[in-house]
Amino acid sequence: MPPAKKRRARTYDSARIRAAVLAQFGYVREGVRGLGDEELARPTDLGEWTVRDLAAHVTMAVETVSRNIDRPEPGKRELGLLDWPFAAAARSGDIAEGTRELAGSNPDLDALYARTEERIRERLITAPDDRLVAARTGAMTLGDYLVTRTVELVVHTDDLNRAVPGLDIPWDRQALAACTRLLADALAVKAPGASTEVRIPPYAVVQCVEGPRHTRGTPPNVVETDPLTWIRLATGRTEWKAALEDAKVRASGERADLGGLLPLMG
Repeated sequence: MPPAKKRRARTYDSARIRAAVLAQFGYVREGVRGLGDEELARPTDLGEWTVRDLAAHVTMAVETVSRNIDRPEPGKRELGLLDWPFAAAARSGDIAEGTRELAGSNPDLDALYARTEERIRERLITAPDDRLVAARTGAMTLGDYLVTRTVELVVHTDDLNRAVPGLDIPWDRQALAACTRLLADALAVKAPGASTEVRIPPYAVVQCVEGPRHTRGTPPNVVETDPLTWIRLATGRTEWKAALEDAKVRASGERADLGGLLPLMG
C-alpha cells in the first residue's frame, strides 16, 4: 500500500467520464465483433488468458457498474479514487477464475457486449455520482468508480491490440486522458515529494520523489513519456529499463530513475 500521506484527488467532469466509458466500451465491442474463432483463440500477455477470455473480461469490468448500482448502497465510503490503483493490484488474482467462466458460458460475445451496454446505459440515466457502490476493492462513489473504469477499458484495449496484430481498436481521448492522469497521480501518492517532474503530454504532469524541492526554471530531474508507454509502465506491461533502451522514455537527473517504483498495478 502507498504511504499514509494523503494527496487530494483531482476532479473529473462527470458527463465526460460517463461518455468516455460508453465510447471506449463501444470501440472495444466493434473491434471484438470482427474477430473470428482463430483470432479469439490467440494467446495474450495476460497469463493463460486467450483473446476470448480478455474480451469477456472487458464486459465484466463494465458490468460491475450496473451490478453494484443494483445492489443495496453501502453505509460508508471505504476507498478514495487515489486508493484504488493499489487496492486493485492486490485483488487481481480473484478475477481470473470468474473471467474464464464468463467467457466459457457466453460463446456469443457480441450478445454479451450488447446486454452489458444496455444495462449500464439504463442505470447511468438516474444514478448520481455521489451514490456509493460496493466495488470489489471497497465501497466508493459512483463518480470515482467510473473513472477507474477508464483505466480498465484503456489498458485492456491496448492488451487486445497487442494480442491481435492489425486490430487497432481506437482510444477515446477522454478515456485515455483520465486513465493517464489517475495512474500519474497514483505515482505521486506512492512516492510523495517534489524533486522529480514526470511529464506525460498532453494529459498529465506530476511532481514526486523525496528530495530538494524544485521552485523555478528547468527541474533537475525530469521524466517524459507518451500516454500509452506510461500506462504500460504503470501496469507492468513494459519494464522501465526496456522503455529507456527503446527511447520510449526520456529521463534526466539523479532522481529520475522510476524503475523501483513501477509498476503501480500488476
